[in-house]
Amino acid sequence: MKKKNDGLDDCDRCGEMILVENFVIDSEGNEVSEASKMTNLTGVRTETNLPNQSEVVLCQDLNGRFDGDGSAPVCDYTCHNDGHSGEVSQLSAIVSDGISGLNADPAAITKNAKRENDMTLEDMYNARYNFDEDDDDSDWEPSEKQTEVLKWFCVNCTMVNVEDVSNCEICGEHRESGILRHGFFASPYLPVEDVNQEELPVTENSEDSCKQSFLSSSTAVGFDERMLLHAEVVMKSHPHPERPDRLRAIAASLATAGIFPGKCYPIPAREITKEELQMVHSVENIEAVDISRRMLASYFTPDTYANEHSACAARLAAGLCADLASAIYSGRVKNGFALVRPPGHHAGVKQAMGFCLHNNAAIAASAAEAAGAKKVLIVDWDVHHGNGTQEIFERSKSVLYISLHRHEDGRFYPGTGAADEVGSMGAEGYCVNIPWNRGGVGDKDYIFAFEQVVLPIALDFNPDFTIISAGFDAARGDPLGCCDVTPAGYASMTQMLSALSGGKLLVILEGGYNLRSISSSATAVIKVLLGESHVIDIDNTVPSKSGLRSVLDVLKIQMNFWPTLETNFTKLHSKWGSYAFQDTRKQSKKRRRTGVPIWWRCGRKSLLYRILSKQLRAKSCCNYSCRC
Repeated sequence: MKKKNDGLDDCDRCGEMILVENFVIDSEGNEVSEASKMTNLTGVRTETNLPNQSEVVLCQDLNGRFDGDGSAPVCDYTCHNDGHSGEVSQLSAIVSDGISGLNADPAAITKNAKRENDMTLEDMYNARYNFDEDDDDSDWEPSEKQTEVLKWFCVNCTMVNVEDVSNCEICGEHRESGILRHGFFASPYLPVEDVNQEELPVTENSEDSCKQSFLSSSTAVGFDERMLLHAEVVMKSHPHPERPDRLRAIAASLATAGIFPGKCYPIPAREITKEELQMVHSVENIEAVDISRRMLASYFTPDTYANEHSACAARLAAGLCADLASAIYSGRVKNGFALVRPPGHHAGVKQAMGFCLHNNAAIAASAAEAAGAKKVLIVDWDVHHGNGTQEIFERSKSVLYISLHRHEDGRFYPGTGAADEVGSMGAEGYCVNIPWNRGGVGDKDYIFAFEQVVLPIALDFNPDFTIISAGFDAARGDPLGCCDVTPAGYASMTQMLSALSGGKLLVILEGGYNLRSISSSATAVIKVLLGESHVIDIDNTVPSKSGLRSVLDVLKIQMNFWPTLETNFTKLHSKWGSYAFQDTRKQSKKRRRTGVPIWWRCGRKSLLYRILSKQLRAKSCCNYSCRC
């Protein structure tokens, strides 16, 4: 009898012998199949003759999926070779079972053998499982089980992390951090239940301290829990950066430190009236915000959300700022801090934008003027330019607006705030923009700009009342600002401005999206308002090259309106002019070669922040249209 090898004799991947089918031609000319299992004991692949296309063996995995498209066979099962035995695939068992009835009926065996010789392996599989041969499987595809990757969002910076890590890979905060309970005093590396209570500041008895504050405190704080109800209803790809936890973290820090409640005077909250809003906003803006009360969720711009509580929160924030300004200017309190949200400095005459609904700083300035102030200074150190505040006062000579912000030739949100934007309609010089041309700007550049530009102009202006639009998104670690200002830097700037207006100073919270950065910075500022002195070494403040160029550009423009700046410009240009404007091509080449700007300096976590910077550039900073 003649024998013919009609099957694969070893696995394509591991070389283990699987199944050999030998067809035997009997005396009547019929083919009879017999099967035998063989194992490659040596673990060495042997050469085999590939079968014809009609004889291709289709291998099946444990989920019953096929990987056969009429090309080459693929083995999806697992072969085990321990040197003594071999494990035969599920398909081998199927084929063996199909041959086990050879002794039943010789005629049937002959018929089946001929039929199987003409069938494809998919036909054989369908026949075994009684699939309808008439079914159209032309659109059939293997079903792949989707493996869901579990994620969690960092409470501190909102960045996404995978489930199996306990600390944020960007900022290092523990996923169960106690920052919302103890503020920045809580350890970033431990869960809330592991916080050592002995390491926290000792809080005074709140009842006794509040009685004392009503009698003798000179610092007022405006806060109302109803502002926490302003929140995005439907989360996008990750939590919105302007979220209620911003106020919770600051309030927790102040409470843990015994500052508020404790050492500060609380201002009762009220919703501002429509008449007060109309001093700075158009009816269009007011009605657009008010109508959001009737909607569960709405958006003024793709990044500026509202819910049914947002209009109330915005009016409470504006009302607190107005009342604080009146109380400070009238002398009922010396200074104050408005712990409010939503922020306001992007809100213009007509439009709400950039997370902002009503312009709190502009409303406070209007309230101060109504209380009798003739000249109001607004210093905006938020990392984004306060385009709304500038628009409201760009034709006014009674309000001087000074902003320090990232600009980068208009590429950084909102794109306004170039150095040559100085005001209009007879108020030229009453808008002073100090635009940074890169990220990573730190304390030295800010303090240098204060010394050379902000304070000389402010002293010349001699304001009756001073407002700080205090965004803390230029702080170290902020995911949107990507700058490097520390709590000490903010405290220094606050102390310098406290010398103006007889100390009549109102600080209004704007941006800031890293909870640890915003809470520690706000606490440092309030300590200065309470009278804690901060040593400022101005004489040894050396700016970066880019910061020096920005300051010189501003001085060159603004000295046309403030002659006192000409002396500063002449001195700086003669001392550092050649250094500031020398060729920087080598620096640009290094940036392109590394893919990370060389200015990125963030202390001991610099590698993490480099990773963050790449992620932000890849994702356009965040999934909100205004950030880039």
